[in-house]
Amino acid sequence: MLKKMLIVAAASGVVGLASLPVQAATPEGVMTCRDAAKLKYPADRKARHDFRRACKQAWRAQKNAAPA
Repeated sequence: MLKKMLIVAAASGVVGLASLPVQAATPEGVMTCRDAAKLKYPADRKARHDFRRACKQAWRAQKNAAPA
């Protein structure tokens, strides 16, 4: 029973790691709003545009709220 539980835990770990977002190929290694939108909506340009605008707005709000 313990062996089966360990195998299931290892399998779920592999699946969990595979589902993490891929880092963009930017020099800083940070995913931009544009890259995140392309990953989330690869075929829908309107949804991608809306997501990108909302992402940038949230980023600006977070940037302005953080102490300098």
